[in-house]
Formats: sequence, C-alpha cells, structure tokens
Amino acid sequence: MEKLKGHDIGARFSSGHAYLSVFRFDDDMIVTPLLTHSVGRDAPTLHLRRHQDDGMFDRFAAHVEELWTRGTPVWEGSCGQA
Repeated sequence: MEKLKGHDIGARFSSGHAYLSVFRFDDDMIVTPLLTHSVGRDAPTLHLRRHQDDGMFDRFAAHVEELWTRGTPVWEGSCGQA
C-alpha cells in the first residue's frame, strides 16, 4: 500500500468484511466475490459492463459505494473518490 501513497488513488479501510474485491474502470468492473469455504484464488471473477440502468453493474456499484462511504481513509488526506 505504501507504494500507492501520494498517487491519485483512494484507499479505505473497514473493520467489517467486504466479501468481495472490486476494481472499477468507468463502465467496466471486475468483481471477485469471496465464497464460503474457498480461498481467494478459487473464487470466480466476473467482468461486468454497464449496459442499462439498475442492472447488475449498477447494483454492485451501489453496494461498493456504501462500503466506501462507511470506510475510513488509509492515509491522511487520501483521495475521496471510489
């Protein structure tokens, strides 16, 4: 994480478990849900593209926004964007 410090990248911490990894790039999103009784490398990876309002992409985006809002910045003055 320290290598990212000082770049235009936001990072947040939460004491709860997110149960997924998400990387978002405009209207594309890579989502890896963490499944019970499996390690991360065995989890499925989903490539979502936004094609419509309130579709799968928007639902994951809303979920991630909620997690981001509840999290606290990793670094003082960290970028506030999700």
